[in-house]
Amino acid sequence: MQESKWWREYAELIALFFIHGMAMGMWFVPLGSVLDGSGYGDVHFLGLTMSVKALAFSTSGISAFISPLIFGALADQRIAPVKLLRWLALATGCAMCAATTAIKFHAPPLAVLALIQLHALFSTPTWSISTTIVFSRLGDARRQFGPIRAMATVGWVLGCIIVSLLNADRTALAGYCGTVAWMAVLAFSFVLPMVQPAAPTEHLNWKQRLGLDALSLLRNRDNLVVFLTAALYNIPLAAFYPYSPTHLAQLGLTHTSAWMTLGQVTEVIAMFSLAGVLTRWRLKHVFLAGIGFGVLRYGLCAFDGKWWLLTGITMHGFAFALFFITLQIYLEQRVEARWRARAQALFVLMYSGFGNTLGYLGCGWWFSASTTGKVTHWPQFWGGLAASVAFVFVAFAFAYKGRGEAAEKA
Repeated sequence: MQESKWWREYAELIALFFIHGMAMGMWFVPLGSVLDGSGYGDVHFLGLTMSVKALAFSTSGISAFISPLIFGALADQRIAPVKLLRWLALATGCAMCAATTAIKFHAPPLAVLALIQLHALFSTPTWSISTTIVFSRLGDARRQFGPIRAMATVGWVLGCIIVSLLNADRTALAGYCGTVAWMAVLAFSFVLPMVQPAAPTEHLNWKQRLGLDALSLLRNRDNLVVFLTAALYNIPLAAFYPYSPTHLAQLGLTHTSAWMTLGQVTEVIAMFSLAGVLTRWRLKHVFLAGIGFGVLRYGLCAFDGKWWLLTGITMHGFAFALFFITLQIYLEQRVEARWRARAQALFVLMYSGFGNTLGYLGCGWWFSASTTGKVTHWPQFWGGLAASVAFVFVAFAFAYKGRGEAAEKA
């Protein structure tokens, strides 16, 4: 009876991540191509000329400065995480539908960007809240989280394949598919048990209400190093989704959303392998392996050939999972239960807020600098990004200390 209950809970967590990953993939991967297909190039604002694509992707980074910590604090102290996820899924689906409709009918670029920003404000905190829900029901996160998290990637892959099968890679239909997926997340939230906040608090000061007390986690040296590394590592990684499909298209490949899922194949493999890897390797070595694959991935893309690019895309899964998924497990193990939702939210703020905002804008500038007329010098573009990831590798290798091999094995 007890084993049957455990398998039911396991299936619920798998389904949650699967549907959530599908909803995110249907929007995030084809977004750049949809904007290109709808004719959104540059926007002129306050005397500046900026890429609509770069600004659209940077909305998630801007939102990461605002919403994750606030909703993370609510999940830790006031409102059940499942209930928060339910309302955020509804708001995200509605905002996505509105943004998609604006793109379909060729609304002014600033109006489209405003609606994409509204969508990002609601969607950005959802992943850390889903992660908190999952971790709260696991007995051994190091062994159990990787395979469950892999199901989000499987959902992401299936979402991208559905978009390509519907020939929606460059049309608003991709956004409408994502809207339906978010409604599925909303519906599934009614199946999940209502786990109450880990540390309910009645009287909160303004820092606690805004989640800013989570910054105290940075007083620990290792926490500070991994959070800063997440931000720095994600700056060059932010170029992957906006510009890899463009490069694929220039090399003559169609159905770019489907080709991009090659990175998710290795992501699934990496996450199923994490349990064994984390019991044999030090966390520091797992982190460094992830960053090392990041260098390799962009280095392969710099060769500017069809198969080189596809091989580089395939390396994405190792580069992402071995660093970022390991970091989430690190937070679950090293942070007290009453801080965990805020710790996951702070992680989103650092890698998505600082990392994505600087990454999308900076990589947009670097792409422009690597383009002459309509010709992009891809070796220069990807090679420069590979060099920046290599810098992060060296900096982390010297800065992170850890608890030592014996303590980590224990």
